[in-house]
Amino acid sequence: MSRTPADGGGMAQKCNFQFSIRQYRPSDQHEVTSLFTDGVLEHVYPAFFKAMRHPDHVGMALSISMAGYVLGGSSYFQAFLFGSAWAGLIYYCCHQIHQDYLAGRMRTDMADVVANYLEKPGNGFWVAEADVRGQARVVGMVAVVGSTAEEEAEKFDDWNGGVMQGESDDDAGDGRFGELMHTVVKFPWRHKHLGSQLIQKAVDFCKERGYGRLVVDVSSPQTAAISLYQTLGFLQTSSHSDTHANWWFSKLARIIVMRMEKLI
Repeated sequence: MSRTPADGGGMAQKCNFQFSIRQYRPSDQHEVTSLFTDGVLEHVYPAFFKAMRHPDHVGMALSISMAGYVLGGSSYFQAFLFGSAWAGLIYYCCHQIHQDYLAGRMRTDMADVVANYLEKPGNGFWVAEADVRGQARVVGMVAVVGSTAEEEAEKFDDWNGGVMQGESDDDAGDGRFGELMHTVVKFPWRHKHLGSQLIQKAVDFCKERGYGRLVVDVSSPQTAAISLYQTLGFLQTSSHSDTHANWWFSKLARIIVMRMEKLI
C-alpha cells in the first residue's frame, strides 16, 4: 500500500478493495456533504432504541401506559397511545440532538472545508474514493483539527458534567494534539478495513505534525465506532453529557459523549 504525502500530492493510498484515500477537493463538496449528513442522522435510531432500553424509560413507559389504560376505562388502545406518546418524545429528543449537531457543523467547519481544513497547516481533510459503476465516488471521509492543551481545558470547563481522568504528559512540548473529526464510511464499504485506514491516515498526519496524541469524541450509541477505536488502540479518558442541544433533550436521550485518545 502506497502512502500519500500530507499535502495530498503524489499517489493515493491503495488497497485490495479498489478504493484510494486522497486529500479533499472542492469538487467533492456535494458528495461529502451528503455523506456527512447520512453519517450523522443514521445514529438517530440507535440512540432512540438504546435510550428506550434504559430502566428509567422502561418504567416510565409502563407507568404512562397503565395510566392511559385506567383513564380510558380499561382501554388497551389508550394504554398503547399513552406509551407511544412517551416513545415519540424520546425519539424527538434523539432526532433533535443529531439534527442540531448537523446544522451546527454545516454552519461552521463544514461550510467551507478548504478554508477550515486545507488552508490551515495544522488541519487536514481526506476522502476515500472508489469506482462505483464506472464512476469515481466518495465512499468515506475523515478530518483532523490541530488543537492545544489550553483549548482542551477550556472545552472541558464548558462541558456539562465533563470529567477528565488526568492530563496526558505525552503531548508535544507546546501541548499540541490532533482531534479526529467526521469519520464516515458508506454502508457498502464498511467491514472492509476502510475505516481503520482512514484513521491511520489521520494518525500519520499527526505524527508528521509532531502531535503527541490523537483524540476523538464519540457518543454512547455509536457502539461500532467505539469498538473500532478500541481495536486501534484508543482508550477512553473522559466523558460528558453536553450534546450542545437543550439540556432536557440530552437528559431524556441518555446520550453520553466519550473522549478517547491514542498516544502517538
